[in-house]
Amino acid sequence: MTTNSVFGFIRAFVLVGAVTSAGAQIGGYDAPTVLAFVWWGQALLGAVNLMGSQEVGDRVRSGDIAVDFLRPLNPQVTYLAGDLGRAGITLIARGTPALLIGALLFDLAWPPGLDSWVLGLLSIGIAVVVAFSGSFIVSLVSFWVIEVRGIRLVWMITAGFFCGLYVPVPWFPDWLRTIAQWTPFPAMLQNPLDILSGRVDGGAIWSTLASQVVWAVLLLVAGQVVLQRGRRHLEVQGG
Repeated sequence: MTTNSVFGFIRAFVLVGAVTSAGAQIGGYDAPTVLAFVWWGQALLGAVNLMGSQEVGDRVRSGDIAVDFLRPLNPQVTYLAGDLGRAGITLIARGTPALLIGALLFDLAWPPGLDSWVLGLLSIGIAVVVAFSGSFIVSLVSFWVIEVRGIRLVWMITAGFFCGLYVPVPWFPDWLRTIAQWTPFPAMLQNPLDILSGRVDGGAIWSTLASQVVWAVLLLVAGQVVLQRGRRHLEVQGG
């Protein structure tokens, strides 16, 4: 939490400095909005697991995934439920204190109404599902390759850049922003940050949520396809 907060200060000063140097705003972000972007981002950094987990990949490599296939619940559902639980406790124990620190020391913009708060929290939940689903597919590559650390590293770097972890996606050049919008990565962080910072409100919130839901469904379905193909490919001790 301490490290999270320190990086929050650094990011806050850098991005506010950029907005101040540019004039009133950049890409729809003024100083309070960009501060909300920073501190909500720090609060969600642990809850939305952009880095993914090695557990599934390790279980595939060891053959323990065969035990998961014997259980009554689909492995994807089991691991998603665990990730949602992890995200909830992390948001409370790590994210909320960081956000309170930012709120006490900076002038943050807030969601304009109760509906924005509720839909913003819903957006966080969908973001957790999208991030999990993407990293789950990456882990399942272990069915076909011996080591996925390189693939996971590429995923982490790409996700961090295009999801709005470093700077807001609306600050990208037009061509790069278009590329980002055709990927699932903004649905992992940028979309909930836009709602919770108040940059997106009214009817635009629903289109933002719809985009997240589409990516969540697509990645969950893709994960099921890869999981079933991997199951047919799996061999444990000659079986």
